[in-house]
Amino acid sequence: MNNYTKQDFKRLILPFSSGNNLILNIRNLSYLPRWIVLAIDLAVLIASFFFTKLIINGIGLHFISFENKLKFICLLVGVNLYFFWIFRTYAGIIRYSSYTDAIKLLFSQVSVFFIFVSGNAVYEFFYATKIYLNTALFIYMILSFCGLFMYRVVVKQVFEQVFSEKNRINLPRTLIYGTDANALAVAKSLKLEIPTRFKIVGFVDRNSQNSSKRMMDLPILIQKKKLPTLMRSVGAEGVIIADKSLSKEERLVIVEQCLELNYKVYVVPAITDWENQKEISQKVKSIQIEDLLDRKPIVLDSKSISKQIKECTILITGAAGSIGSEIVRQVLFFKPTKIIAVDQAETPLHNLSLELMALNTNSIIQTIVADIRNKDTIERIFKDYRPEVVYHAAAYKHVPLMEENPSQAILTNVEGTLNVANLSCQYKVKSFVMVSTDKAVNPSNVMGASKRIAEKYVQSLQLKSVANKTAMSTKFITTRFGNVLGSNGSVVPLFTKQIAEGGPITITHPDIIRYFMTIPEACQLVLEAGAMGKGGEIYIFDMGKPVKIIDLARKMIKLAGFVPDQDIKIKIVGLRPGEKLYEELLNDTSKTIPTHHQKIMIAEEIQEEFEILHDEIEELITIANFHNKEAIVAKMKRIVPEFKSMNSTYEVLDK
Repeated sequence: MNNYTKQDFKRLILPFSSGNNLILNIRNLSYLPRWIVLAIDLAVLIASFFFTKLIINGIGLHFISFENKLKFICLLVGVNLYFFWIFRTYAGIIRYSSYTDAIKLLFSQVSVFFIFVSGNAVYEFFYATKIYLNTALFIYMILSFCGLFMYRVVVKQVFEQVFSEKNRINLPRTLIYGTDANALAVAKSLKLEIPTRFKIVGFVDRNSQNSSKRMMDLPILIQKKKLPTLMRSVGAEGVIIADKSLSKEERLVIVEQCLELNYKVYVVPAITDWENQKEISQKVKSIQIEDLLDRKPIVLDSKSISKQIKECTILITGAAGSIGSEIVRQVLFFKPTKIIAVDQAETPLHNLSLELMALNTNSIIQTIVADIRNKDTIERIFKDYRPEVVYHAAAYKHVPLMEENPSQAILTNVEGTLNVANLSCQYKVKSFVMVSTDKAVNPSNVMGASKRIAEKYVQSLQLKSVANKTAMSTKFITTRFGNVLGSNGSVVPLFTKQIAEGGPITITHPDIIRYFMTIPEACQLVLEAGAMGKGGEIYIFDMGKPVKIIDLARKMIKLAGFVPDQDIKIKIVGLRPGEKLYEELLNDTSKTIPTHHQKIMIAEEIQEEFEILHDEIEELITIANFHNKEAIVAKMKRIVPEFKSMNSTYEVLDK
């Protein structure tokens, strides 16, 4: 038990002017101090002794055979206290008493009984008489155990009633979906939670096997129709999904049905080895938009990734970004010798450094503030650390900004990639993995086109090394995927902020759709593709079903507990410069080749000769340094013929 504080002591001993003050002070006390528990235990022991004495005297016998009984009473109580200390019976918080505490009390009292019975036997052997009556010791053991156990039960119930906020606030009536051990553990933990968040009104059984039974004195409700119908019948406002046997598809159906009628939905992971009831209750969270993605979990080929990464030096550019930082975390799992995390954003890199310092890892982690556009700085990093694998995630990615600043898109996304890729060749890096985007496919904006040029250059380097039959050549691999939920600047954080501000949510077009995946999912596939690549491939990922952005917005509003178009408005603001209604993962002329991983495919793109492409890109970088927007974009369109501007001032260059 936690040590009591002065504030608790005052709450217990200060006189109260009224009964209401007494109740208020009890409610403010979160636990019984240790000295009070010990004092009550002592009182129970003394009371048990005198009750036993009354029983024994009533049948004409004596508990203690000697006249001077006080010292023997003290001895009996003292040994009890000693075993309380041995078994730490007073160390638990009584309001959270459990089966384990009852076992401790039982062991304590049984130990006392055997000690005194053994002492009696020894004393009788030498002096032909007993100090204590064995029958009296047995009755004393039973009474003391019952008294100690029962008062704990009473205190536990009092705390549950007094501290329960059911009588003070209008808690949301909530059902728990499931009747297995997982659901029962969740219900028990929520019942003990302070402050109480839910009023549990029953359990839902989808198998129709327990209709006449109850759990925790709550009804088990049979789901014969849609869940919202059942919830309406009992006046429930929300549901906690705790049935671990539900498939992803079944869970999505339940969530969709509930959200449609504005019922709150909460989820909790499967409970395995958790012991702390408070820990379980903290796992009950409102369902997140990521949980509504109709996606199956990714199975990684850990052996091949480990073979590539373990005990190697890994360089990650853009390491402070949402993708780069997750790559750092996942690479750490495979125990590299050293990770070099490079980014030009000082504060995010510092935050990542603090996070990594708190981890228990044997890998050396070096964070370096550097810009990939500065070739001399990047070369110093390569020279000092000699990386064996490079994950290149550094890039400018915001479409409207790059439309306004094409020179910056070229200098970072193109020249920066050239610097890192060329140095990877020069310093004999084993594998170079570039993180690209679906916006590089049939690009309609400067950002997408700049990433496509970077893709072309990386592929041409691979083609050059193969043509020259370069020994120990670097494998250049490109990974291409769509929007990442929760990444910096993505729609989910934007919508969350707009909902928190009361709306409106702004959407560029009612028909716009996008492919989505989570940050960990995207980074897992990057590692997998990097491990399986032979060099020169552009890997594209299975992004699942496309999501209509307006539907995403409505779901997020409902998840926040609001009604779309009533509580939170949705405002159409028009397509931004360079923005498409939908994104693609393949060029019109491309085909895909399957791999051993069902979520990863190889895009067959037309590869260009290094020398021609290199000259074109060098000319583009030179133009970019003069910051002539039209000249930069015109040159980009010559390098990437499929680049057709949309909703942009650069459309005139396509005529």
